[in-house]
Amino acid sequence: MCTALVVGNMIGSGVFLLPASLAPFGGISMLGWLLTSCGAICLALVFARLSAMLPREGGPYAYIHAGFGDFAGFWIAWGYWIALWAGNAALAVAATSYMQVFFPILGHSEPLAGAFAISLIWIVTWINSRGARSSGMVAVVTTLLKLLPLAAVTFIGFFHLNADNLVFNPHHKPLMSSLSATMALTLWAFLGLESASVPAGDVVEPAKTIPRATVIGTLLATLLYILSTVSLMGLMPADVLAASQAPFADAARLMWGDWGYWAVGFGAVVSCFGALNGWSLMQAHVPAAAAKDKLFPSRFARRNAAGVPIFGLVLSSTLVTILMAIKYAGGDSGVKIFEFIILLATAATLLPYAFCSMALIAIMLMRGKAFSKRDFVAPGFFAGVGFVYSLWALYGSGADTVMWGMLLLLLGLPVYVWQLKERHAAA
Repeated sequence: MCTALVVGNMIGSGVFLLPASLAPFGGISMLGWLLTSCGAICLALVFARLSAMLPREGGPYAYIHAGFGDFAGFWIAWGYWIALWAGNAALAVAATSYMQVFFPILGHSEPLAGAFAISLIWIVTWINSRGARSSGMVAVVTTLLKLLPLAAVTFIGFFHLNADNLVFNPHHKPLMSSLSATMALTLWAFLGLESASVPAGDVVEPAKTIPRATVIGTLLATLLYILSTVSLMGLMPADVLAASQAPFADAARLMWGDWGYWAVGFGAVVSCFGALNGWSLMQAHVPAAAAKDKLFPSRFARRNAAGVPIFGLVLSSTLVTILMAIKYAGGDSGVKIFEFIILLATAATLLPYAFCSMALIAIMLMRGKAFSKRDFVAPGFFAGVGFVYSLWALYGSGADTVMWGMLLLLLGLPVYVWQLKERHAAA
């Protein structure tokens, strides 16, 4: 279930469009995948080591709190929590968009599309309210259902390869600028590799299970990403692939006809739904972990009979619903507000990776007597690569994203001061 949570959260809506985005760069995109994969695997190993040392609920928040104290812990929890529920809004919109394959009316009626997107939010809220096992089972089923069409198109596509389509640099662009562009595009595919560490309180033998699930899940997703890009680039000419609005569906139609197109369309909807389920689980547990440490209001830590932090789950879904209403009722202005919030969420999701990379070294230094100098070599290497990878990811997101992300984090300062006041009053 933990591995499915990692794979399911990483493979969301973006992977279905990535081959088209990478098509203009040809074989250079393989170099981009390899470099970003190395960074992601190092980050996975950082999270694996952290989860073995600190098998606590909250994932990135818990590690940063342990490594850098209350303020850094709150700061990351604040931004990460907002990023989680805002990102869920994007997944609900993506699922609704893919659903137009089966119900074209969703593309012509904003109220219907909005109602469908909001209903998805509350379906996954209900699933997660029933406990970790309920959401875990959905994660397993949806991950299998999404991987089947992706894997089928990828592996059977190798039997239809046209070697003439595989060109290293089809548009003869400068190598370094093309490499930077492909790395920026592929960075987003690895968001979510930390997922198994967030619900640690509900995991059996978390010190063993979470590290294994994190590394295995990241490797599985990486393998599928690289193979699918090669397969689709060999199946379709670069210009055709770059113009495709649904590259996996178009590839399936080439090989099997219309029924293949429908099957991949269904896989895309399931993929979005599965990722929405996994990220909804996280939007409840991150503020709950912060509340347990008295850094968020205490009601975030309250649990229902199934052991779920129900207040944070319902509040987050309510905020997503408001965001959906703005998006679907506000016309162009609503779309701009929606895009603006997603922009904020992007930077706030990436920042914890950089903090966690350094938190690993900080925690090991604080436990100095338990580690020899030799024990620091491998973690130090992985943390260093993970830190550079995280900085590159933030750089690749653009100056506007970083600026608005910083403003989002600064908005949390009054909340932190209010919590300090409450804690001192209670003391």
